[in-house]
Amino acid sequence: MVNSFQKYLSRTVEIIYFGCDNKITQRRIEVRAITSRDIKAVCLDRKAPRTFLISNILAVQPLRRAA
Repeated sequence: MVNSFQKYLSRTVEIIYFGCDNKITQRRIEVRAITSRDIKAVCLDRKAPRTFLISNILAVQPLRRAA
């Protein structure tokens, strides 16, 4: 699973995430680091650093850059 996220390192992506409060959220993040367990990123919606468990990420999609 980790290998599938390596291509998003240093990129901006949109994720659908199952949060610790049992809610599904959609976030735009800038991926900063990837470990075997989690992704460290800057959440563009919250404007703060966040850590996301890879096992809780339901979907990921790269964002297109503005022209």
